[in-house]
Amino acid sequence: MIMQPLISKISLLVSSILVSVSAFGQYRTDSGYQDLYDSETGGSLKAHVRSLSAAHLEGRKVGSEGEASAAEYVRNVFKEYGVDVISPDQGDLFGIKTESGDTLTSRNVIGFVQGYDRDLRDRYIVVGARLDNLGSMTVTVDGLKTERVYYGANGNASGLAMMLELARMVQTNSVLFRRSVLFVAFGASTESFAGSWYFLNRSFGDVGSIDAMINLDMLGIGSNGFYAYTASNADLNSILSRLNGELQPVQPEVTASEPYPSDHRAFYSKEIPAVMFTTGKYPEHNTEKDTESIIEYDAMERELEYLYNFTLALANTNLKLSFRPDKVVVKGPSYDDVVSYYDCDVRPSFLNSYEISRFLEKWVYQYIKYPESAIRNGVQGKVMVDFIIDKDGKVTDVRVIRGVDPELDEEAVRVISASPKWKPGRVKGNKVRTSVTIPVEFRLAKKGSKGSFGFKKHSY
Repeated sequence: MIMQPLISKISLLVSSILVSVSAFGQYRTDSGYQDLYDSETGGSLKAHVRSLSAAHLEGRKVGSEGEASAAEYVRNVFKEYGVDVISPDQGDLFGIKTESGDTLTSRNVIGFVQGYDRDLRDRYIVVGARLDNLGSMTVTVDGLKTERVYYGANGNASGLAMMLELARMVQTNSVLFRRSVLFVAFGASTESFAGSWYFLNRSFGDVGSIDAMINLDMLGIGSNGFYAYTASNADLNSILSRLNGELQPVQPEVTASEPYPSDHRAFYSKEIPAVMFTTGKYPEHNTEKDTESIIEYDAMERELEYLYNFTLALANTNLKLSFRPDKVVVKGPSYDDVVSYYDCDVRPSFLNSYEISRFLEKWVYQYIKYPESAIRNGVQGKVMVDFIIDKDGKVTDVRVIRGVDPELDEEAVRVISASPKWKPGRVKGNKVRTSVTIPVEFRLAKKGSKGSFGFKKHSY
């Protein structure tokens, strides 16, 4: 379904707003910073994470009843908080055609808080968080079928919880926000970020009116650190630097090295300045152990306060935000002096091609072997792997950032680690260490085939 452009729906919500002195600052006052710590906020974060990672949602797999239930939860909380819901009751529906010919139905849920400035309220800041997770999988262990549920408490019930509470805070203090703010729970993120693609290419009628995007993804493990990936955007970095010079409960480490791919990429491809906030990868990532018990709520509260202050600064900036990556090499969460593949002036190349698909087609899928036990047990899926291409072109630091099964994960790492040398990437004419993230897909054919590899085709 292609819904009426959302921009027209937003226009129906426009109304005059009186700005009174009494309205200023449950969260910020005209005198500056005010502590946000509030046990009610912590309780709300905990309730959201618990609800969105509950067992009955079965891991919120794309197209499942669990994903639909999570979308309904987000919608209901928006309404409870007084945030205008501008997507239909069932969400902004879209279809994803799978390789088998089936169509999965997913959805985005969109909330809206109008800015007060008549000159800027038709400009938008988008705050997004992915709705779905890996779902569940039936595996055979020692001859017994076992159901694995990937609850996704940190991935990404934590990001959704932060988005919901941020929406409450922005709505409560809407008289302070010059630009309008859209809050979007993106469906089908695990399917090539289909929800964010659909929002930008089918739903929203005026993409040019979006000034910036804030992506909230995996924010529940604060002891790992707190990071802001801006793709080295100069305007976003200037706002982050200014905030980090002020009194804040926590300060993110700005990184040019993308921790992992997420929904900000769709905005980046539209040349919209985008920042992803995350606490990074963690041992329980994409396992059945990603439950509420691992979440650090005290850290989430501190991060939330910072996110509110950043959103306010972004919505109120006098800067005409532009898409102008400076390709600055700054410290990353996992390693130093590493540049994202997308930030290179000259990207690394494999067999004289700058396209990642060439590496997959000519090396990975040529030499990878489908583990026999995985075939017998019906195990398939997409293993997300990142690695570094050194200045001499050698592939190093190969690691799984989203696994499927230990045997499949190990095989993907084995083949990529054995890669021939690449031609290294360059920034300002100098060779650099470059981080690359790729999906390695293992899939079982219907009958008569032991298993295959390759790209899954989608139509949005």
